[in-house]
Amino acid sequence: MAVYHAGARAVQDRAGVRDRADHVGRSLGRTVPPVAAAFLERQPLLIVGAADPGTGRVWAHALAGTPGFVRATGARRVSVTAAHPFRGAPAVGTLALDPRTRRRMRLNGRLTPTATGFTVDAEQVFSNCPKYIRRRESYRTVSRAPGAPRHLTALGTGEADFIRAADTFFLATVHGTGADASHRGGDPGFVRVTSPNELTWPDYSGNAMFLSLGNLHADPRAGLLFLDWETGDTLQLTGEARTEFGPDGSRAVRFTLTEARWTPSALPLCWSAP
Repeated sequence: MAVYHAGARAVQDRAGVRDRADHVGRSLGRTVPPVAAAFLERQPLLIVGAADPGTGRVWAHALAGTPGFVRATGARRVSVTAAHPFRGAPAVGTLALDPRTRRRMRLNGRLTPTATGFTVDAEQVFSNCPKYIRRRESYRTVSRAPGAPRHLTALGTGEADFIRAADTFFLATVHGTGADASHRGGDPGFVRVTSPNELTWPDYSGNAMFLSLGNLHADPRAGLLFLDWETGDTLQLTGEARTEFGPDGSRAVRFTLTEARWTPSALPLCWSAP
């Protein structure tokens, strides 16, 4: 199975990093090693990206639970015990991120619903470096019921301010029969809201694989997730994104909104300040 598809190769070649990408790509596996399985079982948060099979729109979702709600149940299978909106989605990208240690792990594969949640049969398993992750020392679980989601077709002042204050968001992308979920981080303000239906952010230097940008090159559909680490509020955006290349080699991603969902108290986790 090829590590990279044509979209990723196109962006790697544009950035001149194909050789480095080939070297880094050797770290991608299809099994969950014991150290990764132990990491997953300690996490209270999982980010999942997928395309809605009904509308075709791509969303990034946050799932929370008592540590152990995500666990490896075989060399290539992960089980998630949580309510989820992925019925019918054939492929998902998942990201487990621990702000306490600044470690993150990505597992992409095929989804199968179960009576208590879903399983993912792994096609790509890999870790990323701690770059751009803000450390948060601890969290506590609080009792709060999620509010009713509010559906939007444009960003208002409150949503724009929420995005500008963020030091983290999560990006869901798709390609062919696959999906991916990744982390983006920076100083508050690194995501700019340029209109009620458009925002942009710089693409910082990373691992040279360009999995997310490669997906966008092949398929512009994208989902973004912003969250308040203290209140549990979430803002989900779906739309299309494209990469813009500067003459100096810099890159930025421009996202055009189709739909948004604002959910107060969506998550029961209250994290300490970065």
